[in-house]
Amino acid sequence: MEKNIKFYLKLFSSTFYLSAFTFGGGFVIIPLMRKKFVEQYHWIEEKEMLDLTAIAQSSPGAIAVNAAILVGYRLAGILGAVITIIGTVLPPFITLSIISLAYTAFQESLIVNYMLRGMQAGVAAVIIDVVISMVIELLKEKKIIPVAVMAGVFIAAFFFHVSVILLILISGIIGAAEMFFNPVKREGGK
Repeated sequence: MEKNIKFYLKLFSSTFYLSAFTFGGGFVIIPLMRKKFVEQYHWIEEKEMLDLTAIAQSSPGAIAVNAAILVGYRLAGILGAVITIIGTVLPPFITLSIISLAYTAFQESLIVNYMLRGMQAGVAAVIIDVVISMVIELLKEKKIIPVAVMAGVFIAAFFFHVSVILLILISGIIGAAEMFFNPVKREGGK
């Protein structure tokens, strides 16, 4: 892929746009990044985006920024990572700077409170869409263990209020065990 000014501007504007119009954090921006970079631009393969997402989620820091760094680095090296970081961090920085100037007015505004509630519903819908897409993809590939883990984690967290940290640790152990005991996966096959 030829890297020129237009490419870098497109990379910056894409991450800036996604960050500016995404409410709900990394779990919402990642599926939108997938749609933009995998489906629309075809810059990254589906499996590679899933791998980048897994790395972004397991790294310390904000998931959206981690994903932007990984995608930018994958597409254009260090310069790409810097461009995507700036594109991802700039919109919230601008928004928070403006909000901080009139914090009390925003805090007491009934309209702002209703808008935030509406955004919460939108975030929930996007997350549900991502989960359904992941489950369908995993079932197509006949990967039952990850689907069972997702269902088990949901039931444990939602109904039995099991600690998220414990669920992450158990899920990690199950994933490591599956990788260790499945020689095909260890060698990079399906």
